[in-house]
Amino acid sequence: MFKRHKSLASERKREIFSRGATRSILKNDLRNFHCLSHFVLSAGPLKSIPVVKHSKTTHFEIEVLDAQTRKQICIVDKVIQTSTIHDVKQKFHKACPKWYPSRVGLQLERGGPFLKDYITIQSIATSSIVTLYFTDLGQQVSWTTVFLAEYTGPLLIYLLFYLRIPYIYDMKESSRRLRHPVVHVACFCHCIHYIRYLLETLFVHKVSAGHTPLKNLIKGCAFYWGFTSWIAYYINHPQYTPPSFGNRQVTISAINFLICEAGNHFINVILSHPNHTGVNACFPSPNYNPFTWMFFLVSCPNYTYEIGSWISFTVMTQTLPADHLSLEALTYLFHIRRLIPLIYLYWSLYFSVLFYNTEE
Repeated sequence: MFKRHKSLASERKREIFSRGATRSILKNDLRNFHCLSHFVLSAGPLKSIPVVKHSKTTHFEIEVLDAQTRKQICIVDKVIQTSTIHDVKQKFHKACPKWYPSRVGLQLERGGPFLKDYITIQSIATSSIVTLYFTDLGQQVSWTTVFLAEYTGPLLIYLLFYLRIPYIYDMKESSRRLRHPVVHVACFCHCIHYIRYLLETLFVHKVSAGHTPLKNLIKGCAFYWGFTSWIAYYINHPQYTPPSFGNRQVTISAINFLICEAGNHFINVILSHPNHTGVNACFPSPNYNPFTWMFFLVSCPNYTYEIGSWISFTVMTQTLPADHLSLEALTYLFHIRRLIPLIYLYWSLYFSVLFYNTEE
C-alpha cells in the first residue's frame, strides 16, 4: 500500500517536471522566434539581386557593288546600327585605298541620289544585309581651295595687265601714252574687291567641309580668270579711252563702288553670325548700321551690293567687258536665264549709247 502510494507520487513529480520542462522549452522557442523576427525586421526590406542584361548589338553587312557593272567590289562587315555613311566610306577606303572617302558616292539604287554622309545605316536598312551601289565621283577638292583659287587668280592677273608687261602690249606705245587717272582707280577698286573676297573666305564665311569635283574648280577659275583678263586688257590698254564725263563720272562711280563694297562686307559678317533663339536661328534684321537697312527692301542685301559694285565699276571704266560681267553677275544671282537675250540687248545698247567711246 505504501509502495503504491510512493509510486503514484513519483509519477506525479515526473508529470509535473515534464510539464515544466515543456513550458520552459516553449518559452525558449517563443523567445528565439521573437529575437529572429526582430532581427529580420530591423534588417530592412530584402534587396533583389540585380539581373545583368546583355544588350544585343545588331551588326550589318554592307555589300558594295559597282553602279555600272553590278559587280561586287567589296563587303564591309561588322557595321553597327549607329554607323553613318561616312563611317562606311572610311571602311571602304581601308578595303580599297585607291578611292578616298570624298571620292566615293554611294546609292541605294542605281541612278538614285547619293546618300549624305550623316545618314545612319539603321535608317536605310531593311535587313542585316544592305546593298549599296558605288560611283566614282572623280578627283575632289575642298570648297575652301575652290574659292581661294577663284579669287586669287583675278587679283594677280589684273596686276599683270596693269604693269603692262611687254608680252601683252607694245612697249613703244605703252611708254608714249600716259595713263588716265581712271586706270589707277580701277586697279585699286578691282584689288579691293578680290582682297575682300579672300579675307572673307578665310575669316568670315563658314565654308562647308565638303568637297566638289575638280571640274567645278576648273569652270569657276575659267569664268573669273577669263573675265578678269578681258576687262584688264581693255582698261590697261595704251589706247584706252577715258569716260565720257571725265573725272566727275569716275569720282561718283568710285565712291558708289566703295560704299557697295563696305555694305557687302557688313552684310556678310551679319549673315555669318545669325541670332539664335532656342533651337531656331532668326534671320538678321536691320540695326543701327546703315548698311543693314537694305534688309527692309530685300532678304539678301549682299547680292544687291554685289551688283551695285559691278555696275559702278562699269560706269567708272566705261568698258564693254565690264558691262558683260555685270550682266553675268545679274543673271547668275537672280536666275533669270530666260531673259538673258532681252537683258543683254538692253544692257549693251544702254552703255554703248551713253558711255562707250572708241578710238581707232
